[in-house]
This record gives sequence, C-alpha cells and structure tokens, in this order.
Amino acid sequence: MPRDLSDVLHYFMPELAPEADRSDRAPGWAGRSEGVRSAEIDHATEQPLDADSTPYPAPHQRPAALPIIGVSIGDRDVVRAAFSWNLAVEVARLGGRAVVLAPEKDDPSPLWPEAGIGPLGVELIPTPAENLGELYRIAIDTAVERADGAVDGGLVFVRVPPRWLSKPSDAGSLLSWMLLFTSSGSNDLRETYGIAKLLLGANPRARVGITIHGARRRNEAEEAFAKLARTTQRCLGGDLTSYGLLVDDLHVYRAIVAQRPIGLAHPQSPAARALRDVAQMLLDDARKRTVV
Repeated sequence: MPRDLSDVLHYFMPELAPEADRSDRAPGWAGRSEGVRSAEIDHATEQPLDADSTPYPAPHQRPAALPIIGVSIGDRDVVRAAFSWNLAVEVARLGGRAVVLAPEKDDPSPLWPEAGIGPLGVELIPTPAENLGELYRIAIDTAVERADGAVDGGLVFVRVPPRWLSKPSDAGSLLSWMLLFTSSGSNDLRETYGIAKLLLGANPRARVGITIHGARRRNEAEEAFAKLARTTQRCLGGDLTSYGLLVDDLHVYRAIVAQRPIGLAHPQSPAARALRDVAQMLLDDARKRTVV
C-alpha cells in the first residue's frame, strides 16, 4: 500500500499514456455529472440510515451538532490524508462547514497543511488525543461547537489511526460512520476488509463507506468494490456503501507538494470533479444524520 508521496508518483503520469489507453479510464467516474457512475455501486449495496438517525434540520436552522465521519488514515498515509483534506475543502465549496480533526503528536504534521483556518474556512484542528476514547470526546465537543452558524450543514472529518481500531469499544459512536479509502489492489482490499470486519464486529449497524482510488479504468474500480462488498456481506453479514472513485491524476500529487487544494488550483481537472462529487455524496448523507 502506498504511504509516502515518493511511493506513488510514478504511477500517475496520464499524459504519457497512449491515447487508446486513456479512453477507457475513469475521469470523474465518481461524478454524477459524468453520467457513468455504476448503478450496482449506487444502489445494490446501499444500506439504510440507522434507525435513530433523524432528518437534517431544515435550512437556516442551527443543527445541534455537525455529523462526524471517521476516516482511517495511517501515520504515513500522505495520499489519503490529502484526499480527506481536499474532500473537506469541497464540502466547503458546496456550502457546508468542514472541519478536520486529527490526533497528531508532531508539529507540524507531515500529513496536513498548516493547522488553523484554511481555504474557504475549512478548519484543521490537531489534537493530543492518544486513544479512541479521548478522540471521541474531543470529536463530540468539536461537532457541537462548530455547529454554530452551520445553517447549510457540514461535516467533521476525524482521522482515526488504524492501529487504534483494535479497541473499537472505546470509541462510542465515533465509528458509526466511517470512510475507508482503498485501491483496487489485492493487498489494499484485504486490509480494507480487515478494518470493515473490526468496525462491523463492534457495531453491526455501522455505516462503512468505501471510496476506490488508484484504478485506471472504471470497470476495475467497479469490480474491486463489488468483490469487497460481496465478501463483506457473505462473511460478515454487513453492507458497504459506495462513495465512488477518486481519480488519481498528476494534479493530486502536484497539490500535495504545493499544499494547495485541487479544487482551487485545478478546478476543471478530472481529480477536482471527482472529489467534488464524492463530497456531494458525503454532504447529502450528512444532512440526513444527526450526532447524538
């Protein structure tokens, strides 16, 4: 699994690919604007919201708390941290309030841009939490505090170190909605299945979302998600929710190096369009949930 930027730069040089090979790739596949998102991934494995979820307050009413989504990101997962930060920026571009909460010991962290208020008001908050219990309490406090003025909804993205998931019972409701990034590679899919097993074992009603990245063609991403979803259903009795595909093109890695959001630096790129569509799916689901 790629961890550092240097591990993955050589994969994504689309301008060097033959024209015939590019035609079957999946720019913007996650994007409904492209009109090519898989119906199977859209609907077949979609699970209902938890029974205790309530509709998001009507526009111009202050929510009690912003919904929280945990994102599994390792200590060296530069690429997946970048995806999360860029999704938060896209949520803000769509009118929502976006916060990234990250348990970090290093200052500055190698995973994130500078802490504080960033582009479009997106906030990056490092926290000294050292376990899931502490992270859960800080996440709840943050979700309540940042709800003030969030009349169009929003999200608190919480980085969850994978090694902490060995004690999921300490997390309260923090793990009730999780986003897992995975490539279509076998090793990544096995690792993602293992995380899904921990999450669904701790809470069979948890909403586990999957976003595929690194696929070079649409059918490769579809097959990867379908395989993961079938295995999860057969072995764990749980469903996975698809949050589409993030296009891996050179703009992603340029944005990481420049520490500038893709949607602002290259708004018309396939990567920016895909990120925006994934963010729209997350925001739509967030508006149907409340934090209890």
